[in-house]
Amino acid sequence: MQRTVIIVSIVSFVALMDACGITRPAPGAAEIRLTKDTADVATCQAVGNIAVPKENGVVDMASAKTQFQNQAVGFGANVGLVTEGLLFAPVAGVAYRCP
Repeated sequence: MQRTVIIVSIVSFVALMDACGITRPAPGAAEIRLTKDTADVATCQAVGNIAVPKENGVVDMASAKTQFQNQAVGFGANVGLVTEGLLFAPVAGVAYRCP
């Protein structure tokens, strides 16, 4: 009986965590290079603006990088220029396709 309660508790916890909105990387997101140096994208083509969504005016810093990279993938980019925030927690920027 106690073993069943433990197993049900673990399964419920995993399901709850999945429902809480954990941001998963899109295919190819890990290959998106982030930079704050405009010289790195001087010869590249801008393909879109990136803005990490805010909830109640606040960016989720734990998932900001993944959300930023996911948006860059959506634009077909391979580099993201971070214009607001830090490289490990970008808030806004521009997606670039570089040779």
